[in-house]
Amino acid sequence: MSDKLHWDAIYEIALALKAQHPEENLENVSLETLFNWTLSLPDFSDDPALANDEILMAIYQEWYEENNPL
Repeated sequence: MSDKLHWDAIYEIALALKAQHPEENLENVSLETLFNWTLSLPDFSDDPALANDEILMAIYQEWYEENNPL
């Protein structure tokens, strides 16, 4: 079993980004920034070309919901 993150690990990526950038105001984070931060995660290992706006928005949404629980 691999510890590496891939684009389909939306929730895990969101948690890793939240841990890397705990004080970040998500309203100021662009999809391009989110993409670059994801690529720079130590455990991330997937083809950057597979990313799209839908995946990035899903990561953003999971991170947002983690920061703003109901």
